[in-house]
Amino acid sequence: MPSVQGRSHSRQAAPTPTMANTTSWSSGLCGCFDDVGGCCLTFFCPCVTFGRIAAIVDKGETSCFVSGTGYLLLNWLTGLACLHSFRYRSKLREQYGLQEKPCPDCCVHMFCEACALCQEYRELKTRGFDMSAGWQENGAATAAPQMNPGMTR
Repeated sequence: MPSVQGRSHSRQAAPTPTMANTTSWSSGLCGCFDDVGGCCLTFFCPCVTFGRIAAIVDKGETSCFVSGTGYLLLNWLTGLACLHSFRYRSKLREQYGLQEKPCPDCCVHMFCEACALCQEYRELKTRGFDMSAGWQENGAATAAPQMNPGMTR
């Protein structure tokens, strides 16, 4: 596994339009235990996980609190919060040119809601986002990500 040292503040830029939907996810749908903290958060408070994902995917247009509360209410009232959350998976995929796999976004969220949220959370963390900080802290820096120049003499 590659080292994450020095990646805490850099985010990978979105792919160019020619790269659309060709990039693989950084982890699999069932890789929930790759990030035990995110897995536990999603298991006990999926509304918080969704709120954090939505705030970053929407680039701060909606707050984590508003998105999470909406998810919670939708889940309590209908049990179908997945019909709302799958749209954020689609947005995330489009922003980063990720493949729609293993099946369409709506099916992933309908049948594996917790795993889908965990995968999206891990993807954003892998891309350098501090998920607990919100968009204001993550989106403030607009500079290109720092690249490691490799070994030098």
